[in-house]
Amino acid sequence: MKKHQIGLGLSLILAAGTLLAACGKTSDNKQDNTSGNKGFSVGMVTDIGGVDDKSFNQSSWEGLEAFGKANNMKKGKGGYEYVQSTSDSDYTTNLNTLSRQGFDLVYGIGFLMQDAVDQIAKEQKNTKFAIIDSEVKEPNVASILFKEQEAGFLAGITAAMTTKTNHVGFIGGMENAVIERFQAGYLAGVQAAKPTVKVDVQYAGAFDKAELGKSIASKMYATGADVIFHAAGGTGNGLFKEAVDLKKKDPNREIWAIGVDRDQSDMGQDVVLTSALKRVNVAVEDTAKKAKDGNFPGGKDILYGLAENGVGLAPINNKAANKAAIEKAVNEWTDKIKSGTLKVPGTLKELKNFSAK
Repeated sequence: MKKHQIGLGLSLILAAGTLLAACGKTSDNKQDNTSGNKGFSVGMVTDIGGVDDKSFNQSSWEGLEAFGKANNMKKGKGGYEYVQSTSDSDYTTNLNTLSRQGFDLVYGIGFLMQDAVDQIAKEQKNTKFAIIDSEVKEPNVASILFKEQEAGFLAGITAAMTTKTNHVGFIGGMENAVIERFQAGYLAGVQAAKPTVKVDVQYAGAFDKAELGKSIASKMYATGADVIFHAAGGTGNGLFKEAVDLKKKDPNREIWAIGVDRDQSDMGQDVVLTSALKRVNVAVEDTAKKAKDGNFPGGKDILYGLAENGVGLAPINNKAANKAAIEKAVNEWTDKIKSGTLKVPGTLKELKNFSAK
């Protein structure tokens, strides 16, 4: 009888201990929730250009930061965060790391990450992914694309109306469909505004070689180009360096550079004419909001153009001699594109049959 009572007493003590432990765990979980660890979280993986490339990756991060701050999220695990890639071999590892850390939505920034996003999305089916500038046909991936040709077109209009030498340039990063859209649009804009203008085109073969961008720009300026547009990521930083250096040597020389992706006027107030805006920040923030609200566009392509405020043109430099005329022309062409009256060519093949009339 005593043995039975002792056994019963031990059972009650153990049961009470289990309940207390359970209560302790419940309390811990609530604490995690209040600290945001269980709330919506979003991360991004940069391409090799880095998060401070003054261009594409930086614009993406600015969008993610804006979303995080607007939703009272903290930077880091459980909130919003980025992982930087130093080579293309980092892509799959970095995407997988953010997914395993529990981020609800993970961005792959740039077309170079297409294969990596496709692979990890298939392995991590419970994570939502979004890729910029490419298409991945998986139900948990949103593909975000832009009409870069429309921004390039407005840059071309501006360059043609600014040049005094009737000679302008274009520096591309790597040859691919995205940069071709910028190039085709730029050439079409120059043609529409002033068909007699000569356009030099050269590709650097990289997005992270500023010294190469500087070298290409130096040769273009030396051979007569007075306005150069780049769509080359970090490589384009060399264009600005060359333009600034030349302007310092000869303050009276009229040379200009046109930026890309974000307003790059901070790269040289005396030499940056404008920038072909690609509002990756808008797309990143918009897609994150949809995912948080339960409206994630998985398996779909989302296309941003002038009509969707996804591309555009930064303010014209106040030092441009005919700023008012350029602004008037840009507004007129913008209206034509938004209304569908003018379709800007997105490939060099389409450019062959292009007419602005």
